[in-house]
Amino acid sequence: MTDLPTSATRLIALLGNPVAHSISPIFQNAAFRHAGVDGVYLALRCEGAAVPGLLRGIALAGGGGNVTVPHKEVAAQAVDEPTEAVRRTGACNTFWSEGDRIRGDNTDVVGSARAIEALLGGSAAGARVLLVGSGGAARAALAALADGGAGEVVLLNRTRGRAEALAALFHDAPFRARVAEREEELPDGSFDLAINTTPLGLHARDSLPLSDRLIDRLRAGFDMVYRNGGTEWVRRLQAAGIPAADGREMLLWQGAAAFERWWRIPAPLEVMRAAIEAATRAL
Repeated sequence: MTDLPTSATRLIALLGNPVAHSISPIFQNAAFRHAGVDGVYLALRCEGAAVPGLLRGIALAGGGGNVTVPHKEVAAQAVDEPTEAVRRTGACNTFWSEGDRIRGDNTDVVGSARAIEALLGGSAAGARVLLVGSGGAARAALAALADGGAGEVVLLNRTRGRAEALAALFHDAPFRARVAEREEELPDGSFDLAINTTPLGLHARDSLPLSDRLIDRLRAGFDMVYRNGGTEWVRRLQAAGIPAADGREMLLWQGAAAFERWWRIPAPLEVMRAAIEAATRAL
């Protein structure tokens, strides 16, 4: 990467709303500098209606990017050549061009899988999982759980119809996805893993994704949100002696996979990890 952008510099952009909290520009630009590639990563706040035009314009100009909440489903419809991960989830978080065709991937799937494996110390084979939320992040987590051979998944979401539609997307998964609108509807017994795929925890005053009365039923917790010192939910789980992690590991692996789509070289993982940790401490 050159000291200053030139006419040859590739624009890699994050499209979403909000994006001000994102540390993707920090760790991706650190990776670009280390790898010596000529690119700059910027975060662009935009509304959903603007996503198709922005995405296609940036990609066809030789750039690429990421898509974050709440635009991943819109992005999936805007690309010409979706990967299998996009087709399975109906969500796209990474885009770039090859010739005059826009390609799209969902690297949140590999990011979720890596984070789950790190937390469980292995695959999710046979695991009983409680998943909170029904958006694009939930779709990626379900795909990772399907690939990992999870035994049962319960979807907890305040809108039953959205959760049922999500479960229907994975009708051929090795697990049977069940749906609950309230914690009181959850089936009895413990869960090997609980995953929060909602934005709850992004802000200090947010409510918890799961109430404290469920803590004794959880063996591990994965929060896709990240904050300095971990989210409040992660801290409470850890205080109870339950293994728990926030979204930094997922952020690292999805970002590394995206880097490799854009540049076709191995991602500098340790540089990216260090930049994520430093940026998170500054939040």
